[in-house]
Amino acid sequence: MMLAGKVAIVTGAGGGIGREIALAMALAGAKVVVNDIGASLTGEGATSSTPGQQTVAMIQQRGGEAVADTHSVAEWPAAQAIVQTAIDSFGRIDVVVNNAGILRDQIFHKMSPDEWLAVVNVHLNGAFFVSRAAAEHYRKQGSGAYVHMTSTSGLIGNFGQANYSAAKLGVAALSKSIALDMQRFGVRSNCIAPFAWSRMTSSIPAETPEQKARVARLQQMTPDKNAPLAVFLASDAAKDVTGQIFAARHNELFLFSQPRPIRSVHKDGGWTPESVAEIALPAMRSGFQALDRSGDVFSWDPV
Repeated sequence: MMLAGKVAIVTGAGGGIGREIALAMALAGAKVVVNDIGASLTGEGATSSTPGQQTVAMIQQRGGEAVADTHSVAEWPAAQAIVQTAIDSFGRIDVVVNNAGILRDQIFHKMSPDEWLAVVNVHLNGAFFVSRAAAEHYRKQGSGAYVHMTSTSGLIGNFGQANYSAAKLGVAALSKSIALDMQRFGVRSNCIAPFAWSRMTSSIPAETPEQKARVARLQQMTPDKNAPLAVFLASDAAKDVTGQIFAARHNELFLFSQPRPIRSVHKDGGWTPESVAEIALPAMRSGFQALDRSGDVFSWDPV
């Protein structure tokens, strides 16, 4: 019961990774606000309260406490309402899991402004709005934990996901900023880059033998594999863990590095474009990063 007495908000908890985290947090003793608007993978079309209510029912069937919330994370007043649901229902807020997300994949030169804005609004603006709405409660009580879902699409790279990748790398930077600004109030902020076969990955093509093999590997990684790390990061057992980026991949856990200088050169009197080309570039070239995709870096089968 690592989360006994705590109240958690899990956004996008109507299915997939969010649902599994909500279930695990309830099993660990937390009272859970299950937030989900019940929209399609792209965030378009009609919304429904059914997915969130289904997660609530599953928690209650297992003896836990939960309420459903259908406000959108992508709007500031609605994000405030999500946090208010926790306060009205359970009297406090201790944990925010920013998991809600949509996909509108498109190759960069064809990506529309609407496709860009829709994804950034949910992933990055949504993470800020919900986190910010909880921040004042955290500050007053002198405690609180944020667990944000980032992605290797942003940390490493991927094709056709400029909107998603930029938003997810932005989430990592947001988490670090929160960790720095809120540390003095006893508040922690960390990221998880989850690996799982879910609605968010079901659109990955599986036409060539290589693509089919990749999808087969992904299907081994069920959404529940990410939940134990999220529960730990939300708990007091992680009281000295903040500003970090983790990944959960089947039975593997990873700690990610964060950008730091790896090469330097200096020249008395400063640089010209020509001397950059002649001196700096050769000195730094060995440290250049390849145009890797997530699948290039995580190239072995899930363990």
